[in-house]
Parts: sequence; C-alpha cells; structure tokens
Amino acid sequence: MERSAAVPGVAVVVFVIKGNTVLLGKRRSSIGDSTFALPGGHLEFGESWEECAARELKEETGLDIDNIEFLTVTNNILLEEAKPSHYVTIFMRSVMVDPCQIPQNLEPNKCDGWDWYPWNDLPKPLFRPLETMALSGFNPLPADGK
Repeated sequence: MERSAAVPGVAVVVFVIKGNTVLLGKRRSSIGDSTFALPGGHLEFGESWEECAARELKEETGLDIDNIEFLTVTNNILLEEAKPSHYVTIFMRSVMVDPCQIPQNLEPNKCDGWDWYPWNDLPKPLFRPLETMALSGFNPLPADGK
C-alpha cells in the first residue's frame, strides 16, 4: 500500500466556559466553511497545548484565559471538504481571567463572529471535530458547575 506524502495536522481548540455556555464562532474557511467551531488553531513547533490554546484564543478573540486543562482528543479525517485534510484535534477547557470581558472578532476573514451558546442547545451545523465530540456524549462542562 502506497503512503500519501500528506501528514495529519495537529489542532488545539479550547472550550471557554461561562456558566453552562461555550464560546463558538462561525468559520470562514476552505475546511468547515459556515460551520460553528471552537476557537483554536495549529500547534506550533515547541509549543505546549496550554500555550497554543491561550495564544490562539488571544489572537482570535482578544480574551485571556486561565485554568487551562486537557479534556480529550479526536482523530478527524475530512475527505469531503474542498481541501481534504486529516487533523488530530486536542480539546482543552478554560475560563476567562476577566468574566466580564467581551470576545472580539479579531480575524474577520476567518470567522463571522463569536457568541455564547448553551452546551445543551448548540447551533447547527457544527464543525465536524466538535460535532463528533458532541455526538459521542462528551460533556465539556465541569462536573462541579464552576
């Protein structure tokens, strides 16, 4: 069997939790265009998952986060996309340093804007890695509700 020269990418996404809601944005991208997704992006060489989550969130929304922790990982082969891809997606969870801070859309060419959505009533359609995680029954909200 011949191996492809393409290799999987590593993405780090972050659930920013506010009560029972999570921060989502509507993607503008060749992968998952017009789907709702978590903030995040590519892991850079030498970067920890926590550093990547904080950096990507700051670049995309201007928010500062704290208590960043690993939740789970998914393997996503997206062959039906305009640009077929394969991503290992690392899901992190955090809270905002300042709970009154409002997310800004700092990359309008990549996102239509950010908003808070109840975990039990997510918008549709979801970006496939998030949809896969949600359909599996995984719940990103802290067990203690904080």
